Amino acid sequence: MLKDNNKKAYLYLLPAMAVFIIFTFYPFVQTLIRSLHSTDNMGKNFAFVGLENYKTLFASSSFYNSIKVTLLYVVIVVIIGVLLGFITAMLCHKTFPGIKIFTAAYALLMAIASSGMALVFKVMLNPSIGIINIILNSKANWLTDPKLALLSIGILTGWLNSGMNFLYFSAGLSGIDDSLYESAQIDGANAFNEFIHITIPSLGPIIFFVVVTNIINAFQSFAQIRLLTGGGPGESTNVIVHDIYKNAFMNYRYDMASAESIILFIIIMLLTLIIFKRNGVAND
Repeated sequence: MLKDNNKKAYLYLLPAMAVFIIFTFYPFVQTLIRSLHSTDNMGKNFAFVGLENYKTLFASSSFYNSIKVTLLYVVIVVIIGVLLGFITAMLCHKTFPGIKIFTAAYALLMAIASSGMALVFKVMLNPSIGIINIILNSKANWLTDPKLALLSIGILTGWLNSGMNFLYFSAGLSGIDDSLYESAQIDGANAFNEFIHITIPSLGPIIFFVVVTNIINAFQSFAQIRLLTGGGPGESTNVIVHDIYKNAFMNYRYDMASAESIILFIIIMLLTLIIFKRNGVAND
């Protein structure tokens, strides 16, 4: 009977496994194979070159710049997204007039397409007619200044990610037992002590999950960068994903794009493993 149940369980898993193999595992294997070949303009493999594509990448200053830009972009996105999501969740955890409207409105961020919001921000950040410069009374070129372009896109992406982070943190805060705070108040703890010794430790697993998912999402950002700056000015916003797009669909170097994709996968995997290791998850 037990074996029959196991067989049924595997049968139920077959559709999901088929989708995973067709749309995830098979493309990954093909990307790995293509990264070891030289390709023509149609992306077909015509000569095995081994690790030559990887050697070419690591000899390129442009590739190293894209890694540096990507890491800086990820830091900006994660800090902005996590802090905004956490602060708004803390604010909404308290009762005040209009709390339900504010909560619903802020949660709608996760329903906004990044490409659509990027087009809105392109108008808002316009140096001549943009509302941002009007409010700040400045003439900053947010998207054409190499010193401001990456920061501007990072803040936009972090803000978009904060909607989902807000939901995660709100769920975590609602799960904290009120008796913990009541006991702390009886012992004379102030609001700061409650926050440090009750709120933060209780949200530890949520914070860990949010940080990891935000890092992965930030590494995969593309639409807003493509629409707002196209990787420019110069290469100041040319993150790895955008560089992959340029190599594949503008330079028709599918072999180089595949090699970059594998390197990006390895970077994300290593960072994720390091974070898991430091948080003790890998040993559980």
